[in-house]
Amino acid sequence: MVIERASRTDAAGITSVHLLSRRHVLPYIPVEHSDEETLRWITDAVLETQEVWVTRRDAKILAFLALSEDILEQLYVDPAHLGQGLGSGLVRLAQARRPQGLQLYTFMRNTRARAFCEHHGFSLVRTGDGSDNEENEPDALYRWAPEKPDPSPQSPAN
Repeated sequence: MVIERASRTDAAGITSVHLLSRRHVLPYIPVEHSDEETLRWITDAVLETQEVWVTRRDAKILAFLALSEDILEQLYVDPAHLGQGLGSGLVRLAQARRPQGLQLYTFMRNTRARAFCEHHGFSLVRTGDGSDNEENEPDALYRWAPEKPDPSPQSPAN
């Protein structure tokens, strides 16, 4: 497997992972857009305005990540490959690419994603009632900040 920067030619594979994951992991979220609309959004918005990385085996995209300035906008893994470390690899990449810190949103009911975030050092900042997202689903804002080294020098023990 390899992690590499995505291009417009990856739009269909990214869209496939996005749609499969949403349907498998978030079946309680109403489908707001057709598959074709989602492909256009991935192609014309996500790939054009965000830094997108994919994990692939051979030519098949298994997971993807999209970053904006300090927001981890999208992180999706093909449901057939959950629990294999693909998401963890992408989060480590995001943390390396944004060493000043990152924020992300996830849905409150997505307990797997919330545990994943916390496992990777993200802390809950606040929760929302869903009025600020298209799905009208209660959400949670998480933030990751790198640990700061202790500025005080350690005195040697006598």
